[in-house]
Amino acid sequence: MSREGKAKVLTDAEFERLMKVTAAEAHAARNTAILMCLFGLGLRVNEVSSLRICDVMDADGEIRQQFQIKIANSKTKRNREVFLSNLRVRRAILNYIDYRRISEGPDLNPNAFLFRSQKGSGFSGNTMQQLVKKLFTKSGLPDTTSSHSGRRTFATRLINSGVGLKNLSTLMGHATVNQSAEYADSNPMILERIVKSVL
Repeated sequence: MSREGKAKVLTDAEFERLMKVTAAEAHAARNTAILMCLFGLGLRVNEVSSLRICDVMDADGEIRQQFQIKIANSKTKRNREVFLSNLRVRRAILNYIDYRRISEGPDLNPNAFLFRSQKGSGFSGNTMQQLVKKLFTKSGLPDTTSSHSGRRTFATRLINSGVGLKNLSTLMGHATVNQSAEYADSNPMILERIVKSVL
């Protein structure tokens, strides 16, 4: 398994601690929305940093139900469907957009980057990765927690809720189900539940 695949999966308690610490920091609305895109949508840091306002908001100023994003690191330039159906994720993005409307005016440029740095420009993948790592450190999370922890936590929660590998592969934007299978560590509680329901 790759080094990226060994990123820590956060427990519910660790995730809630991360969100509580983030809410008390500067740029809370922005950073909360960034973390929600990582942990609630399973996006990669490069995918989050490349998001534009028009990706998540329609022409009427409403949060979209879903959007397509070019898959990072994809040689075939495939797109993946991202679903904004989780209410907690939607609320975080809307809070941040409302903050942007207050500070920049109600008519946001739809082609502008969704997430802006303190300098007013977009983030590179590296600078966003550094920002997220600082939030992890302030939350007392171990060194094995990386930006890929959001993606691993997203996948693990889906698997634990009974999502099959085919659907997981689609949501993760993987080229093959085998890539998704790497996220499916054996969970004794799930195995017990499966066997219990066989007959």
